[in-house]
Amino acid sequence: MKIKTMAVLLLVLLLCAGSSIAQDLLSPSVDIIAELEKLKHMDGRIQKLEETLTKVLSENEALKTEVRDSQNKLETVQKESEALKTEVRDSQNKLETVQKESEALKTFVQDSQSKLESLQKESEALKTLVQDSQNKLESLQKENEGKKVAFSAGLLASGTGKIGPFSYDKTLEYKKVFSNVGNAYDSNTGIFTAPVKGVYYFRFYGHGHGGTTMAITLLKNGQSQCSVHSARPASSSNASNGVVLTLEIGDKINTQLWRNTWVYDDPASYTSFSGFLIFPL
Repeated sequence: MKIKTMAVLLLVLLLCAGSSIAQDLLSPSVDIIAELEKLKHMDGRIQKLEETLTKVLSENEALKTEVRDSQNKLETVQKESEALKTEVRDSQNKLETVQKESEALKTFVQDSQSKLESLQKESEALKTLVQDSQNKLESLQKENEGKKVAFSAGLLASGTGKIGPFSYDKTLEYKKVFSNVGNAYDSNTGIFTAPVKGVYYFRFYGHGHGGTTMAITLLKNGQSQCSVHSARPASSSNASNGVVLTLEIGDKINTQLWRNTWVYDDPASYTSFSGFLIFPL
């Protein structure tokens, strides 16, 4: 019924159109049933084509949606890529800055090390200079200490008494030491030994009682230099003498009581022996 209806409609359309196809269909030689069968098959194909077209259109829409999603994802990836590129550039810039700062720091450290080494060398040189100066100072102090020479001593350490007479010349030993700077005088022997070469001054005193003879000589290395003498005075007498001598290191100075003479002393130290370095040579 459906086919007949479609056939009728098709004939009406063809007649209205006045086409040559209508004329062919109305022609007695045309098999209407066969043509209707063809139309039926054609209708099925059209339906399949419509279904296929609908499916293709649906797939096309899905593909468009997928393409849009892919484009969106691509845009997102591109944006992330640009952001990453920017981040990479920033990181590279920071790295370059850090590298420059590192190079500058290395240069600074090297300069500092060079300065430190220079300061250490200067410090060592300064230490050496200070040590040398200290050594020179100590040497000068020792030398100056050696140049500080002076002594003074009385004949008797204590009490009152006389020495002599002897049958030989007697070296006097002055026991009461007032000062002995440089320790050049030996109270055990009565001998002064020059510690440095220089010009010295020596002075000695002798005291004699009435009726006795007192005579004392100052000697340098056993050689007479000057003397005092008092021959049997009516009462007590006192005599002194002094001399400036140039001495070498080790020269010896002492006083000697002449044989058969006397010398007196008491707590007032009338009989004494003194000397000191005027200046070194």
